Amino acid sequence: MKIVRIFTGDDEKSHIEITQDEDLPLPERNGTRTERLGAVNTQFFTREEGPVGPFHTPRQRQYIFYLTAQVEIGLADGSSVMMEPGDVLQAEDTTGHGHTSRVVKGGMCALVGLA
Repeated sequence: MKIVRIFTGDDEKSHIEITQDEDLPLPERNGTRTERLGAVNTQFFTREEGPVGPFHTPRQRQYIFYLTAQVEIGLADGSSVMMEPGDVLQAEDTTGHGHTSRVVKGGMCALVGLA
């Protein structure tokens, strides 16, 4: 599992910071865990494979949990990160240029969003 934090930098563009599960702060007997994270709203949604969508920003800071398929998150500088089932996106780029996303492989993508 990886946790990808996407945030707006001083240049008003989105940037990515990646944490692997072995880097999480609190080791468990059989794995790792984070500190408790507050969440108020939950949303379930799906997306089909297809072309890259337009640059966008989330309406609010949220966590996206990828359940199925592979999703590519793209930035304005041309860099990207591939999200796999089990990965988490910490979407904090609520201002600025935003990011793109597209389902590249695996058919229908199922996601859960917590804000």
